[in-house]
Amino acid sequence: MATVDNNLSEYDKDKIPNGADFKIGIVVSEWNDDITFNLLKGARQALEENGVKPENIVVKYIPGTFELPLACQFMLEADDAIDGVVAIGCVIQGETKHFDFVCQGATQGIMAVQMEYNTPISFCVLTDNNRQQSIDRSGGKHGNKGIECAVACLKMIGLQEELS
Repeated sequence: MATVDNNLSEYDKDKIPNGADFKIGIVVSEWNDDITFNLLKGARQALEENGVKPENIVVKYIPGTFELPLACQFMLEADDAIDGVVAIGCVIQGETKHFDFVCQGATQGIMAVQMEYNTPISFCVLTDNNRQQSIDRSGGKHGNKGIECAVACLKMIGLQEELS
C-alpha cells in the first residue's frame, strides 16, 4: 500500500472482526528498536481496541528482521492456540546489498511459514530508503503501520473462520 496521502492508522472498525476469542502472537525485531517498538505499540493498540484481551497477545523479541520467519515458526510450533501473528521489523537502505538480502529473506520466509502453517502472518516490516521514512510510518505523518498490520491480521483470521 502506497503511503502518499494515506494514513496507515485509519480503518473502519465496523469491518474488523471482534478479537475477543483470538490469540495473537507478535514477533518484534530489536534492530532499529526506536522504530519497531513504535510499530509494536500501534499493533497492540489496534488489537486491544478490537477486542483482543491483553493476556491473549504474546510478544517475543528477536535480534533482527532476517530472524522473523523462524521466530514466527517457533511461535506457531510452541502454541497451537495462536490464531495469527504480526511480524514486526524495519530495514533501512544502506550502501550495500545487505538490505536486499534481508528484505527478500524475510519476505519469502514469512510467506512460506504462513502457507505451511495455514495461519495468517501479517507483514509489518518497513523497508524504507531512510530513517525519516521509517519514522513517518511508525507513528509519524503517515500513521503507524503496526495498526494497519494488526487490523490485517484480524481480518485474515476472520476470513479463515468464515470460510472454515
